[in-house]
Amino acid sequence: MPAAPGESMRVVDPHIHLWNLEKLRYPWLVTPGRSFMGEYGSLARTHEVAEFLADAAGVEVLKVVHIDAGHDPADPLAETRWLQSLAHAPGNRGIPHGIVAYADLSSPDIGRLLAAHAEHPNVRGIRQILNVHPDPLYDYVGRHFVREPAWRKGFGLLREHGLSFDLQIYPAQMPEAAELARGHPDTAIILNHTGMFVDRSTVAGWRQWRDGMRGVASCQNVSAKISGLGMLDHRWTVESFRPLVLETIDAFGVGRCMFASNFPVDRLYGGYAALWQAFAAIVDGAGEAEKAALFRDNAQRIYRI
Repeated sequence: MPAAPGESMRVVDPHIHLWNLEKLRYPWLVTPGRSFMGEYGSLARTHEVAEFLADAAGVEVLKVVHIDAGHDPADPLAETRWLQSLAHAPGNRGIPHGIVAYADLSSPDIGRLLAAHAEHPNVRGIRQILNVHPDPLYDYVGRHFVREPAWRKGFGLLREHGLSFDLQIYPAQMPEAAELARGHPDTAIILNHTGMFVDRSTVAGWRQWRDGMRGVASCQNVSAKISGLGMLDHRWTVESFRPLVLETIDAFGVGRCMFASNFPVDRLYGGYAALWQAFAAIVDGAGEAEKAALFRDNAQRIYRI
């Protein structure tokens, strides 16, 4: 890495989204507006395997993991059934090889829902977005789920079903997340989007992200996806990514980090091949085994694909 001229990069992408607006319902795409991501109306069209592979031209994608795509929370199993059908469909190359489904862990019938998700052979884990922020522009859920006894009880059921948890939070939430991880050492937790360093205009904001990352990384059952950086850095460059990538690898170690694309969302900010080449440029001085871990091996091991 980077790939030699004429040679494609080989990656396992552990964070993509697939959706079909004709068959399923995604509330956030029904009337797309403006958020901290910027204008995202261009995302409001079906994005299945063919569209993803077209985005990925020039990169040899070996396997992928689909992460819950904001499907109708009233029927989370509908998304899982559809994704599993895609994986079995001829010509789709087994995509998605892994599925991280949605579930509200505070739900009274969470045990039944987790069992139903786990019946699908490609399901590996659950994501429930937890981002809370005092600025409404950045706030996702307006509720501190991690502090709720019912939610924590539901979280405790993940291990029974062999499911991991994709953790999407902001830096201010990291101390509580670390405490959660310490209380459930047998549940694999994957921190999404490089910890979503949102309050980046002050030294205090940097310290909060840096120290929060190191606190979460102290829990050996937590790994990190280096992804989603474009959502908060719309005009990114290799150099603007570099400190966040290197700090994350330094905190978690090469063995618990993996690069991911967050496509098609991060397509708003650049091309698929350009994103992976940026990651490659940042770790160009690493050894071949370290690069293999970051680009392929860790994702395959952590998501069991």
